[in-house]
Amino acid sequence: MSNGSLPLARFTVLDLCHARAGPTAVRQLADWGANVIKIEQPGESRGDVTGSRRDGFDFQNLHRNKRSLTLNLKTEEGKAIFFKLAEKADVIVENFRSEVKYRLGVDYESVKKVNPRIVYGSISGFGQTGPYAKRPGVDQIAQGMGGLMSITGLPGQGPVRVGIPIDDLCAGLLLAQAMLMALIEREQSGIGQWVHTSLLEAQIFMLDFQASRWLISGEVAKQAGNDHPTGIPTGVFPTSDGQINIAASGDHMFRRFCEAADAMALLDDPDYASGAQRSKNRKALNERIGEITTRRPSGYWIELMNEVGVPCGPINTIDQTFADPQVQHLEMARPVDHPKLGPIKVVGQAINMTRTPEPAKLRPTPELGQHTEDVLHELGYNDAAIADLRAREVV
Repeated sequence: MSNGSLPLARFTVLDLCHARAGPTAVRQLADWGANVIKIEQPGESRGDVTGSRRDGFDFQNLHRNKRSLTLNLKTEEGKAIFFKLAEKADVIVENFRSEVKYRLGVDYESVKKVNPRIVYGSISGFGQTGPYAKRPGVDQIAQGMGGLMSITGLPGQGPVRVGIPIDDLCAGLLLAQAMLMALIEREQSGIGQWVHTSLLEAQIFMLDFQASRWLISGEVAKQAGNDHPTGIPTGVFPTSDGQINIAASGDHMFRRFCEAADAMALLDDPDYASGAQRSKNRKALNERIGEITTRRPSGYWIELMNEVGVPCGPINTIDQTFADPQVQHLEMARPVDHPKLGPIKVVGQAINMTRTPEPAKLRPTPELGQHTEDVLHELGYNDAAIADLRAREVV
């Protein structure tokens, strides 16, 4: 499928982002066809502020399907070029600290003066206003402030970070959704708007039932390790050759498990007769289930439990995940032909569209400034003018 036939092909996006949250939002637009121009500082040697090399796995996965323009926004000429681009753009995305865009003069109000239709997307650490607005924010800080680290890990272990930058990723996905909503709304109103989120807001939103557990019931969640905090028994259980996940919460599912595992004694035990009893006696119940599951290998239990409709699955390492036949069927590893790195694979989209699917191959992450001349030519600059801009380190 050509890029022009993808759902977002008619939109032009200016990407001012660094690190991960903003690039995650832009990736959602780029992968679905938007004309993304990544604006980067001339002469940058690293991939971004995370320290990732440009040819490293992280940068290549984050910035595919974009074009790269080097532009020094601290110069008046660089800023003038930016506003020429902004006049024709549909979306601008940034994830500076909240005050930086104002210092550079590329904030929403400034852009709106030349393009009232612009959808301007922002991600910050803690929000655009408020007592922490000017603080620098990164994923782990937001995980701690947003309560996630207090409920992750084994009971009594102390705070534990989640093994992925979950706040960056969720904030990026939420901003992408917000920008798409703003583009849809623009079709009615004819004007754009500023949409923004933060790592902290995204983290609190993602607490979901653990947050409502406090807001409505007044319960402060604690670490539950591998056990589901409210659905019991759900957790990690030993087998004769490893460990598996089993989710047998609820009366019907618990009965199915007991019948399939030949563990009717558990059903007859008053300590496990109801959800409340199973919650009260969780530790003893898990130990008794573990005594049963350890008698057989993981594969046996996975096949048996899924046959009777009890959710059960392996605990894979990441290499095992990508070797799984279902993951391969879903094509979650997408090929890229990189001019320097050769054939590589990046993580595919988790969205499926029947008429406009994700292309079989994605376009590689650009080299620094790879498309500078192309973009400037599109704005009307000739070769001599571009050479002059380069000489003066504007681009």
